[in-house]
Amino acid sequence: MLTENQLIDSICEYNPSTNKVLINKAFSLAENAHQNQKRISGDPYISHPLEVAKILTEYKLDDSTIITALLHDTIEDTDLTLGEVKKQFGAEIADLVDGLTKIGKLNLFTKEAEQAENFRKLILAMSNDVRVLIVKLADRLHNMRTINYLPQDKRLVIAKETIEIYAPLSGRLGIQSLKEELEELSFEVINSKARKVILEKLHSLASDSSELISGIQKELSKEILKHKIKFSIEGREKKPYSIWHKMERKSISLEQLSDIYGFRIILNSIDDCYRIIGIVHQKWNAIPGRFKDYISTPKINDYQSIHTTILGPENNRIELQIRTSDMHDVAERGVAAHRNYKDKSLDKEKHTYPWLEDLLEMLEQGESSEDFLENTKLELFQDQVFCFTPKGRIIALPPRATPIDFAFEVHTDIGMKCIGCRINGINSPLYTELLNGDEIQIITDEKSLPPMAWEKIAMTGKAKLAIRRINKEKIKNQYSELGKEILDKHIKVYAKVKKIDNMKDFCSRFGLNSIDDFYSKVGRGEINHEMILKAFSKLKILDNSEEMNLENDIQVNGLSIPVRGFDRNIPFRFAEDSRVVPGDKIFGILDSDSGIIIYSKQSKNLNKHGKDVNSYIDLTWDIDNSLTERFTARIMIDCKNQVGALAKISRAIGLSNANIENLKLVSRSSDFYKLDIDLGVYNLSHLNLMISSVRKLPVVHRVVRVMD
Repeated sequence: MLTENQLIDSICEYNPSTNKVLINKAFSLAENAHQNQKRISGDPYISHPLEVAKILTEYKLDDSTIITALLHDTIEDTDLTLGEVKKQFGAEIADLVDGLTKIGKLNLFTKEAEQAENFRKLILAMSNDVRVLIVKLADRLHNMRTINYLPQDKRLVIAKETIEIYAPLSGRLGIQSLKEELEELSFEVINSKARKVILEKLHSLASDSSELISGIQKELSKEILKHKIKFSIEGREKKPYSIWHKMERKSISLEQLSDIYGFRIILNSIDDCYRIIGIVHQKWNAIPGRFKDYISTPKINDYQSIHTTILGPENNRIELQIRTSDMHDVAERGVAAHRNYKDKSLDKEKHTYPWLEDLLEMLEQGESSEDFLENTKLELFQDQVFCFTPKGRIIALPPRATPIDFAFEVHTDIGMKCIGCRINGINSPLYTELLNGDEIQIITDEKSLPPMAWEKIAMTGKAKLAIRRINKEKIKNQYSELGKEILDKHIKVYAKVKKIDNMKDFCSRFGLNSIDDFYSKVGRGEINHEMILKAFSKLKILDNSEEMNLENDIQVNGLSIPVRGFDRNIPFRFAEDSRVVPGDKIFGILDSDSGIIIYSKQSKNLNKHGKDVNSYIDLTWDIDNSLTERFTARIMIDCKNQVGALAKISRAIGLSNANIENLKLVSRSSDFYKLDIDLGVYNLSHLNLMISSVRKLPVVHRVVRVMD
């Protein structure tokens, strides 16, 4: 077992001025607190905090973080209090220990709600001081190193949790070696057979190609030495999990991978990095599409390096990573390489880690902890595509991101008002997949709000949560406005008064404290016609003449009721070939034989009912129900008569998540087709989004909607 003196020796190797007295004091306090406890392995419990602290010395962490590691389980598992820790070690260490205590029982794979809520606690704790997360990661690493003492079912749960949450968080902090070890230990538990096969294959390749790798390294060194540049070069072999993950992602075999082996060239200056690129590319051919400059454009975790793949000696593909020694330190130790972080203010800390700022913004936007957890997993696993604003600001996005994601990443308000975009100066659909180096200009409209359909197009958790939140608010507001209109018309028709003087008292009769909640429930039909009249009656404001026959009151002109959910035992149907969709303005026509017939207010067929306004009923859509059901709309398209035109139109419709239900060739000339297409869409916003996408196609001349 590791001893206290061995720990202090490890600290002194990189920090000779360490406060040995304080470290000894923390060790003694932890040892006494845990003296009667043992781990499942049978080892004294103090061995765990000692090992966690030792892991942190590998990343050259400061004394406060080491002491926190020694004390991290004391408040939760022993009689030691936070007040005692603060008294003996000060507020800084007490806050760090408190942050770890709050997430000490973090068990992300219990019940979904508990899992998500615990994850919220982790993000909030690390937002106050990122060292909380670093200690937590070291704690998890030691638990994974000793996981074999647990039953298999628990091992699987912990390994899955580690590979889905902790390993990606390590990557976001830039602590690559910690990320790789967490992945490998988890991979061994989750899929030991696959890992064994890959290791055997790597061992076989290593024995076959050891001379080749040595030869490549000598050849590279020989070429660089000609230019009198100081450097060091090291070969590396990819880890089994990284290889397996790439094989799964690209659906390829191990033999098809071209970059199992690579080389890192470490230099003294940035100038030397770019000189090496010139030297290497002049000597050997570069593989197109495999050059990435993370020096001029660092990754989100501050990683900097130049990556290139060349066709090297004997026509072997060789992956090179070229960086300075400082960059290499950051690449290996990530945030731990920034020795001065403990002196920064909270605001500066957030700006240092923009991905954390994004997580906190998502935390504020999310309707539920479950939404936050799922979308954060989505964020953590993504690599990056770098795009630019017209003013040159770099925006990092995940692969397959769209201009919608770009707009929300620039600013949430920009995403909310987005109506279109130009990519590299060309008008483009909002579902376009962005590529490295694209310049995107977002077109906005102050009155616009994102349609629900965008949630399926967006790739980032930030955009998805914002779209979902604003649409929930929009739906609630629509119901609230509808409810107010319904109540006003009830007052006008049934009440002796012109308005209700004390709305709060009126709402309380329905068990509600909020007027908005009351209006929303009325709009949804949860507070119905009879309930409102009973409340009028209790307030003694109901018109006595209306008590005679309440059933007939449903026919009163102007009573606004949802199309779905009104319970009046009156049959209703959509007018034949009406092709209305949720979001269209609609009327109901009260027909003595057919009940209520629903028309669009733009329908020409309304004319056959004459101008008898007493038969018209002002209807409102039940938005929630319409979102899960498709309605048929018709569009007419004039398009060029050329090969592939119909395929391009069909693809645009499909990518907009609309369904082609019927297609008719109306006319055809040598230059143009005219098509009528019936589409299944969710609502008017979805239809307009699809029409906008089709209009942008070069083969399309005109798109119009056809009603009757």
